[in-house]
Amino acid sequence: MLMKQIIISALLIVTFNLSYAQVKVGIFGGPQITSAKYTVKGKKQDNTTKYGFQIGTTLKVPFENKLYFSPAAFYSLKGYKVKFNEASYPPDSLAIDNSTSIHTFELAALLQYDFSSKPSHFFVRFGPSLDFQLSGKEKFNRKTNTTIDRKMIFSFTKYGRYGANILLHFGYETNGLLISGQYTHGIGSINNADFGPRIWHRAYGISIGKYLGKKK
Repeated sequence: MLMKQIIISALLIVTFNLSYAQVKVGIFGGPQITSAKYTVKGKKQDNTTKYGFQIGTTLKVPFENKLYFSPAAFYSLKGYKVKFNEASYPPDSLAIDNSTSIHTFELAALLQYDFSSKPSHFFVRFGPSLDFQLSGKEKFNRKTNTTIDRKMIFSFTKYGRYGANILLHFGYETNGLLISGQYTHGIGSINNADFGPRIWHRAYGISIGKYLGKKK
């Protein structure tokens, strides 16, 4: 996958340059609202949001002038609630809805641009990410008036373990603290089933973090 090659290459470049640059190491976390773009046979299915959160670590590596490389690794709780007007497998050809909670681990290769060289300034981050679906649960109702509550099954013919996203962050840094709003736009479906639905993550969130220090 091209996205995977880009992120791995970027992270290798960062690792190579850590010994030569002033690097900030930070931690962050915060709540988010998640959903999905969900289509069956090209038809969009109605869905509503769920609440989740993310927590992780990031680096700020000088690149050029006010441009920085800012890779991140973080846990993210995602999910969606969807109502079907077309048969969808997964979860089940008789399902009329589905509510999921998915535990993911995400690797992001982001560029950060600072709008000022002063210690307190606004910034924007953007770039691709890969997310790994670690585990999940789903609960859905069937046309037969039965309810299924189970673990999500990940395989080559059901839900996929991997997804891809584009991330956009806008925030403010001051005295080692940072706060940002972020948007996750899924571009890789997390479903593997042939002729099954296409499911792309969507998420909006707020993160608060702190840089732990600098090192050479």
